[in-house]
Amino acid sequence: MLDNPIWSSLTTGHARFALADGPARRFAPDVAPFLGIRDPGPESVAAMARLAEPGERITMVGVVPDEAPGWSVEKRAAVAQMVFEGNEPVEEDDPAILVLGAGDVPDMLALTGLVYPEYFRPRTHELGTYLGVRREGRLIAMAGRRMWPGHFREISAVCTHPDFRGQGLARRLLARLVTEILRDGLSPFLHVDAGNAGARAAYERAGFVVRRDLPLVRLRRESP
Repeated sequence: MLDNPIWSSLTTGHARFALADGPARRFAPDVAPFLGIRDPGPESVAAMARLAEPGERITMVGVVPDEAPGWSVEKRAAVAQMVFEGNEPVEEDDPAILVLGAGDVPDMLALTGLVYPEYFRPRTHELGTYLGVRREGRLIAMAGRRMWPGHFREISAVCTHPDFRGQGLARRLLARLVTEILRDGLSPFLHVDAGNAGARAAYERAGFVVRRDLPLVRLRRESP
């Protein structure tokens, strides 16, 4: 399930969001840039091409094709997949934490654009609950639920504006999401750049452990 998180999400918890072609599934471009395949074989690679427009970029995690004719590789990296194995955080009343919605999308795009410019899209918030902290009307921190493979729930878009880091905002948002996911009977997990030792250490302090590193690839569909 977690070895192929995009495919698993689009065939279970987020099946209603799936644009499908045989052994390939993807989110609509305005929801998320992710495409998943059942396996790395030629049938899956052919199906990928039918789900993307020329010039379009998609991101894959976990199961990626060995070769992808008709695609240009723009990025290859590794992400550490971390699962929560800690104790449920002690719930504290935190009135500063707000539930974000459609009206907050411009601010969410602006904030995530500072850290994750490729990954958050105008409809990403539809994938799950996103929480944020505002100060004097300005969105300064956020985090939310993204992929949903089976009984696992991904925490994503954990970010704080550079002007407000070091105040524990991300930690508070993370704790709230972990608590809510556990109470829904699901298991929290997340992904972080495998080379980001600081972020990995912060998540470990929050009760997450590395399950394994997964390949990440960003591809651009070439013109015929």
